[in-house]
Amino acid sequence: MFRPNVIFVLTDDQGYGDVSCLGNPVLRTPYLDRLHSESVRFTDFHVAPMCTPTRGELLTGRDALDNGATFVCLGRTLLRRDLPTMADIFAANGYHTGHFGKWHLGDNYPYRPQDRGFHETVYHPAWGITSAPDYFGNDYFDDHYRHRDEIKQYQGYCTDVWFDEAVAWMRRCHQQDDPFFTYIATNAPHTPLWVPNHYRQPYLGEVTRNEASFFGMISNIDENMGRLDSFLQETGLRENTILIFMTDNGTATGQNVFNAGMRGRKTSLYDGGHRVPFFVRWPNGGVGRGRDVSGLTRSTDVLPTLIDLCSLTVDDGLAFDGISLANALQESAEPPSERMAVIQYGHAAEGIRGHTDKNAATVLWNKWRLVNGSELYDIATDIGQTRNVAESNPEVVGCMQDYYEQWWEEVGDNLETYQPITVGSKHENPVRLCSCDWTGVYADNQANIRGCVMDSGTWHVEVARDGLYGLTLRRWPEESGLGITASAPVMQGFDGTLPEGAALPVSSAWLRVGSVKRTQRVTEEATHVTLRMALACGTVQIKSWWYDGEGNPLAGAYYLAVESLND
Repeated sequence: MFRPNVIFVLTDDQGYGDVSCLGNPVLRTPYLDRLHSESVRFTDFHVAPMCTPTRGELLTGRDALDNGATFVCLGRTLLRRDLPTMADIFAANGYHTGHFGKWHLGDNYPYRPQDRGFHETVYHPAWGITSAPDYFGNDYFDDHYRHRDEIKQYQGYCTDVWFDEAVAWMRRCHQQDDPFFTYIATNAPHTPLWVPNHYRQPYLGEVTRNEASFFGMISNIDENMGRLDSFLQETGLRENTILIFMTDNGTATGQNVFNAGMRGRKTSLYDGGHRVPFFVRWPNGGVGRGRDVSGLTRSTDVLPTLIDLCSLTVDDGLAFDGISLANALQESAEPPSERMAVIQYGHAAEGIRGHTDKNAATVLWNKWRLVNGSELYDIATDIGQTRNVAESNPEVVGCMQDYYEQWWEEVGDNLETYQPITVGSKHENPVRLCSCDWTGVYADNQANIRGCVMDSGTWHVEVARDGLYGLTLRRWPEESGLGITASAPVMQGFDGTLPEGAALPVSSAWLRVGSVKRTQRVTEEATHVTLRMALACGTVQIKSWWYDGEGNPLAGAYYLAVESLND
């Protein structure tokens, strides 16, 4: 049998209960329902409670605190460079690899999808469209996205674009008889809840407008899943293609309509934050159809499973925190009952609650959940996690605490390590840094940029080569054309608005690279300030400030371009 193709679809902020086949009484998802009926369904499948940690776990098979991508911003989205990704492994085994949609594991070299094993990629930066580093003015429709190293405009609604581009690329692979691995990661149904009204309209009157918009975005995803399946049928690829559908964390908007009885939502350490749907279909692979697997499974299991299903070779000594589920898929075996696992993610920022502290985690074991080191729940009898039974089950608590202690000993120190962004490399020059990668300060969305986070964080960078560099500071992104002291007008999108962006009374710019500090006056009409500095090869920290006329600090430069001038 020819090697199977693989299509891996991951949606954003859609929870376990946000599919009609899993019990939602309002939402209608006929194509996902059909996929559910044709798939092996892992009913106790867990991810991280937020998007970046889940994505890093999926692509490396390693826990978030192990692979380095522990949070959604604050310099914590970057995967360790020494770890091969799912795409690296497929590419090394002769597959063509394509990524379409959300990435959220680094916007700069060496962390971009094209740096981590993908031959083709069309994507937006950071957490989503309208994030701080996204192309200024993007509004989900006819937007500018990154195509490998270029920024291009694409026509249509964002989710349609991801599927259109993926299908066109897979068609080319098929015509050339090339096996493919395709990763389609939608930014929907993450906020902002913008969707063509005809998808929202059927739900208005049954639920709130936000919930109707959320469900409308899922309906659009469902429609695209139908189009994807039609493509597979038309080309004869359906039977020998492994199709995986899952979501990246618990629901962000649908919990008040239906949450499958679970406690918590996105970001929560309770099951509602991290238990998600996971469907696998492979008609020619002996996987079977319409079958549930109830054992404990995780995001870290996906990569080792695909390695086994596709008979991929990997380097000796490559280890995973996950396990292969190939036997569960092909031989109806349950995952091992003695298995334990830890869910923990986090960041470090003053004034922002994170999950970096010891025991700020969930330990999973069969139907037991140990939350925050002291709360024990039996999911078999208490799916809503309302009764803490730790006192009556001290041996269970002890076993799970012992497992966590050993796990923390191995990975806890990683929270003190930052992965640096490379500047001065031939692979990306100039490099546009954004405040979403500041360590210590949260400034990764339009509310932060337009409303002005009056603070400044630190970029961790690695200078690739000695020489002269130009460092250009901006209040607004270059494509906006706005000046440093200008306000930004209200953005009228096709289905929503972004508020006016506040002006800052900037009089001077300050920049520190390592121990070297520079200051430059800012004229009222300036759109940017460029400082030239000699930088030495190695790792260094960069920080910036805007100052007013009286010398008071205002905010950091949310955008900083670093360009090697040596060529």
